[in-house]
Amino acid sequence: MSFPTRLIRWLPCLALLAGPVLAANSDVEQLTKDPKNWAMQSGNFANHRYSELKQINSKNAKNLQVAWTFSTGVLRGHEGGPLVVGDTMYIHSPFPNKVFAIALEDQAIRWKYEPKQDPTVIPVMCCDTVNRGVAYANGKIFLQQADTTLVALDAKTGAELWKVKVGDPKIGETTTNTPHVFKDKIITGISGGEFGVRGRITAHDMNTGKVVWKAYSTGPDNELLVDPAKTMTWTDGKMAPIGPDSSLKSWQGDQWKLGGGTTWGWYSYDPATNLVYYGTGNPSTWNPRQRPGDNKWSMTIFARDLDTGQAKWVYQMTPHDEWDYDGVNEMILVDMKVKGKDRKALVHFDRNGFAYTLDRVSGELLVAEKFDPKVNWATHIDMKSGRPQVVAKYSTDKNGPDFNSKGICPSALGTKDQQPATYSRKTGLFYVPTNHVCMDYEPFQIEYTAGQPYVGSTLSMYAAPGSHGGLGNFIAFDASTGKIVWSKPEKFSVWSGALSTAGDVVFYGTLEGHIKAVDHNGKELWKFKTPSGIIGNVHTWEYKGKQYIGVLSGIGGWAGIGLAAGLTKGTEGLGAVGGYKDLAKYTELGGVLTVFALPDR
Repeated sequence: MSFPTRLIRWLPCLALLAGPVLAANSDVEQLTKDPKNWAMQSGNFANHRYSELKQINSKNAKNLQVAWTFSTGVLRGHEGGPLVVGDTMYIHSPFPNKVFAIALEDQAIRWKYEPKQDPTVIPVMCCDTVNRGVAYANGKIFLQQADTTLVALDAKTGAELWKVKVGDPKIGETTTNTPHVFKDKIITGISGGEFGVRGRITAHDMNTGKVVWKAYSTGPDNELLVDPAKTMTWTDGKMAPIGPDSSLKSWQGDQWKLGGGTTWGWYSYDPATNLVYYGTGNPSTWNPRQRPGDNKWSMTIFARDLDTGQAKWVYQMTPHDEWDYDGVNEMILVDMKVKGKDRKALVHFDRNGFAYTLDRVSGELLVAEKFDPKVNWATHIDMKSGRPQVVAKYSTDKNGPDFNSKGICPSALGTKDQQPATYSRKTGLFYVPTNHVCMDYEPFQIEYTAGQPYVGSTLSMYAAPGSHGGLGNFIAFDASTGKIVWSKPEKFSVWSGALSTAGDVVFYGTLEGHIKAVDHNGKELWKFKTPSGIIGNVHTWEYKGKQYIGVLSGIGGWAGIGLAAGLTKGTEGLGAVGGYKDLAKYTELGGVLTVFALPDR
């Protein structure tokens, strides 16, 4: 054999010796392209929550009936929803974070996983013991437990493959988010902004759980994974570098170490740019006088390179937050025309009541408008600076500690909390579950103690005055213009994730327990009362030629914390108990998946 021939045969081996083997990408993207599956919590990488299935349509949705049900055996708030991959459904629960694999053929339980967690984690979970669901990739199920343990399970057997800790409950760190699998990595976050936790996002190797990179929301540039000269932000009508020590300069002393900016929401990913998009939460404490400055980079949209974690651009929506308007809501990636120009856009419905449309490649601010007309804490977003123009009357900082600022809209719940919107690829509109709630807000001095609440404010909540009297609306929104197209009033906040389909139907759930179907004009086509209030997300799949709609019911979460935790004082539950006291007249605790289909012909 000649030397060149031998060299050619040895080249693959030499390549292996020369460097690490690149991990294979996950199969998730391919699975989401088949509408028979519901392989990600948000339907796809872009967070569309849209399905191409159309067996159930606006003409026959009125005929939907219960196909089967399943109880999780847990009583607390059931957020998120099941996954469907092939002939198996994977269902999760709130704490203790059970996972079930269900055979679609006969609804038999193929396996059950119930982790043994220390119940002392429950008191440091801010707003109920919720969990937003499992992730699937390459024959594995990934669970982010309340106690900050990230677990990989064998999807066929439920056996543990690996697990790693991503936080410390002793200092108030918990985890409620769903893990997200992009390429060969799992991305996860942290909860605990009400306990002085320092927010961060972590990328793990899908096969081992090993940390690939970690990026904080506050602190030094090297821990933020930013480049002062290359990481850009919107300022003075253009994108510009953030400059050195951008976060440190916006905090007093070492306050950034207790800075909040937690990352418990939803993430999205654009394979074309290789960027991960997510938002950060409120700064700690809720008393703004104790943390002067813009408190960067809390309340911020980040665009990070998936492979390195390096931030390409950032945009802070609510500098120096004074109202707990967490920025963690989903980033929806859409290619659309904005002001006559084709844009690769990112659309975000923020807690602060403004809907933002940005260029997801460059980070440029394109549109920022209110998606509830009752929003009053700011008059508008200045499009040149990107900053909200705060109304002095509603500034809890200006009014100061021990002063009760009244009539602030929205409440700390936000015009929308984590409940995800849906984008219809047929209409080009966004269908958004919203809260129609205002508040009184009284900050007070508080000292930090590890593992203890670090809030420093008393809240009261109530329906937006001078309106329809209810606590919620379900709306259609045009993100290219920033206009509400229609709005459907609801008695309580719409706390479920919505779903739109190619059958011209939009689904959502209500806190009193109804799952509803409406057409693209908001006309109600069908509704069904499930066993408990709905804070779970509606999803759809196909099995053996039949389309199904499913939703988890189980009252709880922040809006339902009074029922879930047995609280009765109006200001408890960070103000939600009083605002939602009437919920007890309409629903009770539960934990049930209800599945619907059209009747057999």
